[in-house]
Amino acid sequence: MESIDLLVLRTARDWLASGHRVLLATVARTWGSSPRPVGSMMALRNDGRVVGSVSGGCIEDDLIHRYTTAYGGSGLPDRQPDVVRYGVSADEAHRFGLPCGGTLELVLEFTPDWRSLDELLARLDTGQLVRRRLRLDTNAIALEHSAQPEQFSFDGEHMLNTLGPGYRLLMIGAGALAEYLATMALFNGFKVTVCDPRPEYVETWAVAGVECRVGMPDDVVREFAVDLRTCIVALSHDPKLDDLALLEALQSPAFYIGAIGSRRNSQLRRERLIEHFGETDASLRRLHGPMGIYIGSKTPAEIAVSVMAEILAAKNGIQLPRTTDVAEAKRLRENVMSDG
Repeated sequence: MESIDLLVLRTARDWLASGHRVLLATVARTWGSSPRPVGSMMALRNDGRVVGSVSGGCIEDDLIHRYTTAYGGSGLPDRQPDVVRYGVSADEAHRFGLPCGGTLELVLEFTPDWRSLDELLARLDTGQLVRRRLRLDTNAIALEHSAQPEQFSFDGEHMLNTLGPGYRLLMIGAGALAEYLATMALFNGFKVTVCDPRPEYVETWAVAGVECRVGMPDDVVREFAVDLRTCIVALSHDPKLDDLALLEALQSPAFYIGAIGSRRNSQLRRERLIEHFGETDASLRRLHGPMGIYIGSKTPAEIAVSVMAEILAAKNGIQLPRTTDVAEAKRLRENVMSDG
């Protein structure tokens, strides 16, 4: 499944190239609570068709009524970008389905140049990270190479949105847990690859849309061109496979590195990596193991939920409390039970 940003941009490009008029709306600023974060986009076609989202639905409905022919309106105007604000008053917040005190500001681009979107998508499809800069007073678009992800910004005159290749998940081991985790990662917009040198595992892989690589995991990690939007998880339960992959992953800029296993197996893994491979307690701080958040999970499906939640927290820059850590939560639970 493609990330929602790429889907919006690709759909807008295709509609424009087919001769339709299109509105591209971007959440530029928010105050208080808001349904969607800054940088969220939606594309609205002149006949009322929509892809993407900037709210829970009520703002989309208002934009459809204002700017399309779906309800007898005049359609999308041909003018410079505009800025609109929703939810300034409590009545408006209630009307547009915003949380109490929520306000958001949208930048509206009326029929943007499809060639510029086409160039942007061409760069993104080759794995580039691209800064899209919009100057509102002239409607000028600049596409600039970016070395690393940057925060979305809007100062009232310029909107800067850094877009890049979708987030990627590389899994080591093609077992049942990997299939559940792959499914969840796909519907969260990740591009998913599974690596396993054991043909008997890869040949029974059943999740469509996942790239399968048969090879030694350390070689695959080296060849994967790991970047800041990559996460790597070891799921094979075989130290010969997991350890080698983790050693390579720890040398990379991956935003999340994790390994499945019990508390005992995770501790033994850390001891192996330190004693035999020169790792240190400091270098292993990036390694999540046991990975996932503590939800009392037992089945592969529940464990996948736990792991995906921790990955998404890392992706979104959320520091989870220690009580959600599997090892810490189990230790606290055992202490409570022993005290009782």
